[in-house]
Amino acid sequence: MTGTFVILDLLGGVALLLWGVRMVRTGMERGWGDRLRAWLERRLSSRIAAFGGGLGVTAILGSATATTLIVASLAAGGVLAPAAGLAVLLGADVGSAATAAVLASGSSVAAMLAPVLIFAGYVTFGRSAEFRPRNMGRMLIGLGLMLFALKLVVGATAPLREATLFHDLLNALSAEPVLAFLAGALLTWICHSSLAVVLLLTTFVMNGSLAPDQALPFVLGLNFGGGLPALTATMGQPAAARQLPVANLLCRGGLAVLALLGMAPLLRGLAGMHLTPATAVAQMHLDFNLAAAIIFLPLSHKVPGVVARLVPGDPPPDQGLAAPRYLTVSAATTPQMALINAGLETTRMAEMVARMIELPLDVLKSGKLEGLRDLSPLGDQLSAHLKALGRYLSGLTAEGQTGDEARRARMILHYAGSLEHAGDIIRRTLSDRARQKVRRNSVFDTMQQDSLSDLRAVLTGTLQVLPAALCSDDLEVAKELASRKDVFRSREDRIIAADLSQGSSDSASAKLFFDILRDLHRVNSVLAAAAYPRLAAAGLMHGSRLREMERVDEAGISE
Repeated sequence: MTGTFVILDLLGGVALLLWGVRMVRTGMERGWGDRLRAWLERRLSSRIAAFGGGLGVTAILGSATATTLIVASLAAGGVLAPAAGLAVLLGADVGSAATAAVLASGSSVAAMLAPVLIFAGYVTFGRSAEFRPRNMGRMLIGLGLMLFALKLVVGATAPLREATLFHDLLNALSAEPVLAFLAGALLTWICHSSLAVVLLLTTFVMNGSLAPDQALPFVLGLNFGGGLPALTATMGQPAAARQLPVANLLCRGGLAVLALLGMAPLLRGLAGMHLTPATAVAQMHLDFNLAAAIIFLPLSHKVPGVVARLVPGDPPPDQGLAAPRYLTVSAATTPQMALINAGLETTRMAEMVARMIELPLDVLKSGKLEGLRDLSPLGDQLSAHLKALGRYLSGLTAEGQTGDEARRARMILHYAGSLEHAGDIIRRTLSDRARQKVRRNSVFDTMQQDSLSDLRAVLTGTLQVLPAALCSDDLEVAKELASRKDVFRSREDRIIAADLSQGSSDSASAKLFFDILRDLHRVNSVLAAAAYPRLAAAGLMHGSRLREMERVDEAGISE
């Protein structure tokens, strides 16, 4: 029975550690995910900066796998070059190893800090009504659970010091480096956390079950297995998202296999380092990842070429809206043709926004959060299209461009920027409303559901008018686009008046409903306002209103 309880305590400690890591990651992604993502994007100017960005993000998230998934989504949206992406992942591996080293060497600190952090997190989470402070509380609780789990794992393995059978098993595995390598890789893949395996091996070394030099093949195996969770998590994603985890595994896993084949000189080097049991495993893990970074960071521009042969890109017919289609280099020498192509590409951006608005509204109706999975990749594609448009139009030669063509180029960028702004509102705000409705089990009555369908139709109409206003450059069409703001406001006012007159027994659901109305209003207003510069140039604007706006006959508008 003692052995059974030891295993249960050990499993419980590892599970608590993984849950703590998840709480820290969830709190950071919910509270500061967009800022963290933007911060990472700004550090992609060079390989060294990208490496530092990956290290910093992983030190905050506590998980290299989480960083890999963020980077994979950026790569899928075309925001991230493969070489910079690999540099970020190499930094993420070092950041994860550094986190493990800090935790592994701080068991005495953990005994003091764990209860303090859990209590502070509970108070912060319970007493705060604001979104970010609550997520800060969640992170503090998660960090406290991680430190508490470390104590639990150390305590659970203490009886193993006298367990002869367990010593024999570990010695048998360590005597066969290939088996130890496979055991470390498999355990890391199952746990989805190299941190948990590092701490587990550290406790085995500290209680005498495993000698420091015997832990080396396990450490090499866990570094190979550390790349597998991200690889399996991106299997269903576009090739650009799958290539980076493969590149990381090729670098990190390939180096681990080579080190396994040449263990003899490594063991002699370890003997001269005089490592202590408390830091041996974490130090080996950190040194391995630093070596991987030193070797492969200078080669980060060549590795993606090798991976592209192993994981070929998706064929053009299957790319859908993912990549710019009309921004051809040959047309850029003729400004008029380039402007037509840029207008067509902006029309494709309107299709993306139309798809994005459907996803959270479908979730509001169905209650299935799976529908939001495509929202972030679509938002990344939208941003990538805007950047590609900017580069394309800035490349037009000033000598062959008339004043009207220059004005037209600025107008296209303005429309594209409005579409990206609308996409940001959908991705960052409206999607959160949909998640709140599902997680709180809020229910909208039939009238509220019909109202959302009505406003959805108005938004669809606005998105149908916008490409026509862009491509035709006609004042009447621009007026029609601007008038969509009044159409939406009129419908919204009627919906609010009807809802208030009816009353609602669920105040939380009513508040959420009105928040969604405001978000839809913002999206529609941003889209309708894209016509303002064209109207202002014609002298038809007075502030943010048309000088002479005919009353919209809503009965004659068919959505």
